[in-house]
Amino acid sequence: MEIRWLGHSAFEIVSDDNVKILIDPFISNNPTCQVPVEELNPDIILLTHGHSDHFGDALEISNSTNAPIAGIHEISLFLAKQGIRNISVNIGGSFIFRNIKFTMLDAKHSSDIDIVEETVPGGSAASFLITFEDGTKIFHAGDTGLFGDMKDIIGGIYKPDVALLPIGDKFTMGPFEAALASMWINPKVVIPMHYNTFPPIEQDPAIFANFVSQFNPNIDVVVMNPDEYFEFNPEDYQD
Repeated sequence: MEIRWLGHSAFEIVSDDNVKILIDPFISNNPTCQVPVEELNPDIILLTHGHSDHFGDALEISNSTNAPIAGIHEISLFLAKQGIRNISVNIGGSFIFRNIKFTMLDAKHSSDIDIVEETVPGGSAASFLITFEDGTKIFHAGDTGLFGDMKDIIGGIYKPDVALLPIGDKFTMGPFEAALASMWINPKVVIPMHYNTFPPIEQDPAIFANFVSQFNPNIDVVVMNPDEYFEFNPEDYQD
């Protein structure tokens, strides 16, 4: 499968069956994103929480492509009022779309919807585990601080192959905490995100990679540039 980082926490994942998954599509106002909104044609959109730097262009993209937006119940209520196709899910729950399983997991963050003039409740912040037909699992952590379920539940039970983790600090984990999360989750590949979009979250990803190598040198840290692709082949990471 192919993973493209669009900058910040926005990713496009294309499965081997060509199912296009768009996560947290902060595109047009994202200073690091080089991709026009009009170029994106997802089959499904995932929203980890309601903040504008994650909600982004979800409404416009869904309107133009008819792709449903999956989010926590309160976000789905908001989307329904806008006439948007949506899939309501909550933490611990799963749904199947195009033979791919999507599981909503926890995150430690806030989530009010601030893309409208008057902020409205957005439920709880969340993360997503995506399980493909061949069993490959990708975990998108959303915005989060470090918490114990990363070890006991996400790493201990779900065991993702690829983890997408924020490292920007201030609003999420920083490089050290994200490296600890990497060790706990123990994926084959970890990709840092949510950094260098704005001055308050400027980070050197090499510092994160160095921490990861100290904690667990078997984890492959893939540092991407915006609009760069990474092809994950499970056979390349077999024991």
